[in-house]
Amino acid sequence: MEKKVLSTDGKEIRSIELSDDVFGREVSEGSIYYAIRNELANMRIGTASTKTRSEVRGSGAKPWSQKGTGRARAGHRRSPVWVGGGTVFGPKPRDYSYTVPKKMKRAAMKSILSMKAQDDSLVVVEDFSIENGKTKDLSVILKSFTAGERTVMIIKDDDAMMKRAGRNIPWLTILSFNRLRAHDLFYSRKLLVMETAVKNLNEFYAAQAARA
Repeated sequence: MEKKVLSTDGKEIRSIELSDDVFGREVSEGSIYYAIRNELANMRIGTASTKTRSEVRGSGAKPWSQKGTGRARAGHRRSPVWVGGGTVFGPKPRDYSYTVPKKMKRAAMKSILSMKAQDDSLVVVEDFSIENGKTKDLSVILKSFTAGERTVMIIKDDDAMMKRAGRNIPWLTILSFNRLRAHDLFYSRKLLVMETAVKNLNEFYAAQAARA
């Protein structure tokens, strides 16, 4: 698949070849679903906690006699049927994270990239950097490609200054080519990929497929 490379001011300057195995494959909706579900589960903190009848405050003494009062039987004030009593089967701190097969994660990333390439949401941009890390400089460049819609930009490496410039833009997410997130990619309206990042993605997933 061939795609036009745009300059930072939005003009076509040359073409680049996109690997069909990464950007032109058949979309696997199942792998996308499981990858996103896994990411959301791994993000959960799992600190919700309730107190059982043995943990709530209150006397353990029997409130009144078992018989003769005319009232319902009661063992102690911490019973779950009493106001202020313990909770039955309530949440406790737990780890929600789990792992999915690597092949499934790779299939999900390739499927999302292919889907974005097929519906023309993917834009290839020439390599650029923000040396001073200022948000204003990055915003000027982004105006040529997006109008404030939910955007993901894939960069060629772990550029700290680029990420610093983009962290104050609420609708922008910056990801390194080897640290993609299915949730961000799938729900993005526009996907900007640096020219070198395209080559890196082609090589990165080709190398993983060879090791599999």
